[in-house]
Amino acid sequence: MTAQCLDGKKVAQKQQEKIKAQIAQRLAIGKRAPKLAVILVGHDPASHIYVQNKRKACAQVGMQSQSFNLAKDIQQDELMDLISQLNEDPQTDGILLQLPLPAHLDASAILDHILPHKDVDGFHPYNLGRLAQRRPLLRPCTPYGIMQLLNYYDLDCKGLHSVVIGTSNIVGRPMLLELLLAGSTVTNCHRFTRHLDEHVRKADLLVAAIGKRDIIKSDWLKPGCIVIDVGIHRLENGKLSGDIDFMTAKERAAWITPVPGGVGPMTISTLLENTTLAAELNLQP
Repeated sequence: MTAQCLDGKKVAQKQQEKIKAQIAQRLAIGKRAPKLAVILVGHDPASHIYVQNKRKACAQVGMQSQSFNLAKDIQQDELMDLISQLNEDPQTDGILLQLPLPAHLDASAILDHILPHKDVDGFHPYNLGRLAQRRPLLRPCTPYGIMQLLNYYDLDCKGLHSVVIGTSNIVGRPMLLELLLAGSTVTNCHRFTRHLDEHVRKADLLVAAIGKRDIIKSDWLKPGCIVIDVGIHRLENGKLSGDIDFMTAKERAAWITPVPGGVGPMTISTLLENTTLAAELNLQP
């Protein structure tokens, strides 16, 4: 068995073409383009790359973006004041706070300060609560992007036993909610889980979002399963890899996401989709 590739890059490009057309329609009837405010604190190299890719994607679909590159020693109240200004600005539809933040900042309090209808990352308790109640609005970008990738390839999650490894508020927990919404039976594994291999062996659909390599072994995979690899790591040879070894995993799985080119592009396209929806919720000309 050799797994078929879940090509996130291709699917994201199709989504961005659709978003570009939606924005062109807005402009044609006299509305402005959606606007995303991107806040970056400090000089983390990976964060700079992520933000650069998001700004580039905005430009490609005709979306406005405004950048705020802040010093790593900015104080909590200063950052909260900036978000208050963006909350009150009717021309700003979405606010993206790039994580992680420096240790002296309270990320939860700052994220909570973003208005729910401008929370295009989908991290606000209001938006996560709506997802938990099966009434999603602005949905966390990576989990929702994964669901859209599966839908594109007609991979129905209903009735599958899905195993999510990782419990972060960014991926693991909302991923569990997305899969429940799609009709899966879900097991959520974490650092206290005993006999991890036994859970993985039962997975029809495995989402690896643990952030560490070599914990999940490819020979644990159920033959014919679907593997979604959210992890991204730079190896000693400079290449990128996920949480699972791709070359060995593809010999057991039926479908698998590559790294890079799998989940990452879907996260960005979903961010653009959320920002376009936020512009409609904002109802500003």
